[in-house]
Order: sequence, then C-alpha cells, then structure tokens
Amino acid sequence: MAETLFAFDEHNYRDCQSSFRGEKDQEYYLGDYSIEAGSVIDVRAERKAVGPNSIIRLRSRSRLSFRRSWAHIREDATDVTVLWFVKRGRLSVSNQCGSKVAEAGDFVVTRSMTPFFIECQTDEDQVHEVLHMTVPTHVLRGYISDEVATGFSVSTERREFSIAENILTNLLEDDGEIAPDTAEILVSSALSVISHAIRDRNVCGRLRQTVSDRRLQEVLRYIEVHLSNPNLSTAMVASGCGISPRYLSFLLKHHGTSFSTLVWEQRLKKAKSWLSTSSDVSISEIAYSVGFKSPAHFSRMFKRVFNMNPREYRAANPHDAGRRPEALAADNAN
Repeated sequence: MAETLFAFDEHNYRDCQSSFRGEKDQEYYLGDYSIEAGSVIDVRAERKAVGPNSIIRLRSRSRLSFRRSWAHIREDATDVTVLWFVKRGRLSVSNQCGSKVAEAGDFVVTRSMTPFFIECQTDEDQVHEVLHMTVPTHVLRGYISDEVATGFSVSTERREFSIAENILTNLLEDDGEIAPDTAEILVSSALSVISHAIRDRNVCGRLRQTVSDRRLQEVLRYIEVHLSNPNLSTAMVASGCGISPRYLSFLLKHHGTSFSTLVWEQRLKKAKSWLSTSSDVSISEIAYSVGFKSPAHFSRMFKRVFNMNPREYRAANPHDAGRRPEALAADNAN
C-alpha cells in the first residue's frame, strides 16, 4: 500500500525543504525545493517502493520548483534517473542545453548527476499532477544502454508509454494483493516497454522500424508459434505471412541466417532450456514438442551442437528428485 511521502499546506509549507525527501531522507537527492505561497497550498506525494525503485504520485494546487546544482552533486552524488508522466498541468525543465515544457500527456526524463531546474506548473483549474518513478541509473542502464539526457521529453500518445503508466499506477494503488517479487517483475516490464518506446522514437539514434523490419518480425513470430510442427517449411511460413518464398529468403539473409539454420537453432535452444528446467517431461516428449520427427534425430543433432546427448545434458542438470517415474523410464529407454 502506498505511504505518504510528504503533505504540505499553509501551516507547514515553509518546512518543505527539510521534509520533501521523507522522514529519513530516503527519496530523491539534495536540491533546493520550494513551494510558491498563494491562496491555496495543498501539496501531497504518495510513495510505493518496489525493489530499488520508487513509484510516486505528486498532486499540488501550488506552483513548485526544484533546483539541483553542481554543489548539490558534489555533496550528494546519488545517481538516480526520474521517469515522469505529466498528468495535469505542465513540467518545465531547464539545464545547460536549454529549456523544455512538458504538457499533460508527456513523458519526461531527469537525471541527478547533471544540474537542472524544474518547475511544476498548475493548469487552468489550479491543479498539477505527475506520476513518476525514481530508478537507480545503473539499474536503468540494464534497459536503456545509451544515455538519455535530462530534459528529454516526448508525448505519451504511443501506446507503450500508456501501458507502462498503467502498470505503475496499478502498483502504486495496490493494497497488498500483489506479492513483492511479482511487483518487481511488473516494474521490469514497464521499464522494458519504456526503453523500446524510447528507442523507436530515435532518442538513441536508431531508425524507426521499416516495412522489412515489420515483415521480419512477422516471420519470426510465425516460426515461433509453429515451431512444434515437424512439417514447418519455407512455403508454409511464406504463405502464412503473405509473402513469397524468395522474399522470405531475402529477409532471413538480411537477418544473417537461413530458414533451416534459424529453425534448427530455435528448436535446439528451446529443447536445451526445457531439459535444464523441466524435471517431469521425458526426452521423447521434448523432441516431439519442439518439432523433431524422432527422438533419435533430436539426439544426433543435440550432440552435434552441444557435444553431449540430451540424456547426458539432463544428467548434468539433475531434476530427478521430483520427476515422474514414467519420465525417468522413458529417458532410460532413449
């Protein structure tokens, strides 16, 4: 369940500088935080910790500002990236590269290791609201390897951003039904979705997906879905994807492989994973399930690639303690 990180009104808003990081200074980083005095002062932030990350919803009826300088960075070298979803009002971000104003519906990035100034501005109804997540930068690099600078802003009209925002909102509002390990998986999914959306928007210098890229993804998906079919062929895939066999060969060649190489590599990869993680499925079942016509053919190809047959590989990754007797008997017969 979300906890209150801070709440300020006309009685205590002058204490915001000493209180905005929470009771134990566990959130954000050093900086100059201020609330503009006005007729209505109502600032509240709710927080939900998920692993090393924090999901925070900030609502305000007052203009807020925050400044992070080199002096703050030298004193507190906390390296955190904040991913912002602007829901109401505007978020103005300024740094040495210039200024940007993110409107409601925009996604913004700020980073603690470069100086910046942000201003939270209310809308015509005197309301400002953002949902944001603080992520240790070294964690974020596991999803976005290239640097995304402070002040990067893009519209969340892309469906991926909306999905990520919904995931984070649901986690923030969860009343304890979602287990901590499941919550971390969901945060990881949100970060993966955000990273893909950023890459597709050319933030990291990558091009948008071309027609051939989309066709290739359709081909790879079709092969994945029909991998267990021993009769999978170029003609079948080409027909299923609405392209010619010649164009299919062109796409896979551009991908650096051939149809037969791709299919056998995928089958052996899945079989290997299955052998090392499943303890109650026989080798014969695995062979047929990934598209081999016989266990003998599977065993020959597996040994050719991995220098040991499936039974030897499974013995090196034992799961026999919980296996069904019929699975053990079937393996011994192979």
